[in-house]
Amino acid sequence: MNKLFLENSPIAYYIDDTANSEWLVFIHAAFVDHSMFDKQFDYFSGKYNLLAVDILGHGNSIQTRKGDSIEDTSKWLNLIFQKHNITAANFVGVSLGAVLIQDFANKYENKVLSLACFGGYDVNNFDMNRQKANSKGQMQMMLKAMFSIKWFAKANKKISAYTSDAQDAFYNMNIRFKKKSFMYLSGLQKLVNKYPGKQRKYRLLVGCGEHDIPSEIEIVDEWAQYENCDKIIFKGAGHCVNMDVPQEFNLRLENFLQKRQ
Repeated sequence: MNKLFLENSPIAYYIDDTANSEWLVFIHAAFVDHSMFDKQFDYFSGKYNLLAVDILGHGNSIQTRKGDSIEDTSKWLNLIFQKHNITAANFVGVSLGAVLIQDFANKYENKVLSLACFGGYDVNNFDMNRQKANSKGQMQMMLKAMFSIKWFAKANKKISAYTSDAQDAFYNMNIRFKKKSFMYLSGLQKLVNKYPGKQRKYRLLVGCGEHDIPSEIEIVDEWAQYENCDKIIFKGAGHCVNMDVPQEFNLRLENFLQKRQ
């Protein structure tokens, strides 16, 4: 994957365009970076052209300017598409990434071939009461981060991954997260329930791990039911399913993509 920077923005992105095929875009979870998809990059290289982005305030996307907002992610992605002549792509998002790829689809639907959302929720039909129920736990995690990113990362890895290898990998990415970058995450609220739900023109896959928090499993079950879309609950996995069970994840994702074709 070649590291590039988008002009007039803080965004670092990574491209492997060695395949004569469709594009596959990966957007990572909060507190880590694009490298959470390393095993997906290895598997899909040569099968699809690959694009990954470090979200604002994460990874190498830290040369921020006044006024930069996570709300601009879709705009920046579209500029990357224009720069590399990408007309449309398949999107994979985990947790925060699942929110951001849906926002892109809301704004640029004609550039979406499919969405695969893991550990996320429907941004156009989100029950804010669920958010309130989780707010106490989130505040406790935030306090840990204010004292020590290492302390925060140690606790966060157990929430975000299930297997020991995945937890270690998540921790090693999380400790590089800067405290000041928390402010960029506040903009997410402005992406939720902003657009009315409508019939999708592309295929949708939703999923999570069987060891994710119960409310996430409920969200995925309900989402799949009213959307009548594909659903996967991964055994032996927590929130970041692609890291916990990469082989199963890669095969199931590939199957979804091939069925769409």
